[in-house]
Amino acid sequence: MDEQEERDEVVVPVIEEELATGTRRVTTGAVRVDKHVEKRVRRVSAPALHEDVEIRRVPVNRVVEVAPKSRRRGNTVIVPVIEEELVVTKRLVLKEEIHLIKRRTKERVVKEVEVGRERAQVRRLGAGTRAEE
Repeated sequence: MDEQEERDEVVVPVIEEELATGTRRVTTGAVRVDKHVEKRVRRVSAPALHEDVEIRRVPVNRVVEVAPKSRRRGNTVIVPVIEEELVVTKRLVLKEEIHLIKRRTKERVVKEVEVGRERAQVRRLGAGTRAEE
């Protein structure tokens, strides 16, 4: 080839573009969570059990050989009270019994009780957005 032919020859470059993809972390905003405790008074109703004891002194004045034991008859507890008397011989005299009688009553009581509840407030920070509740 001569010089003229070399000059008339046009070289066209072939270009190929390649695409490279990837990710990167970008902060666009933030979130803030605030918790608030609200306290309020609630009325609570619940049954309450009471026991009362009535005390009766029951005279017996009976001579016994052996001191009787305490005993239960239904809802009554009987506690013997003895006394020694001096006679020509010594003997036990049951002077009285104490009867303890249980009675149960049920009543409804109302109390005021404080209870708490949490509320969450979420605020988005940055990126010009307003707070969310």
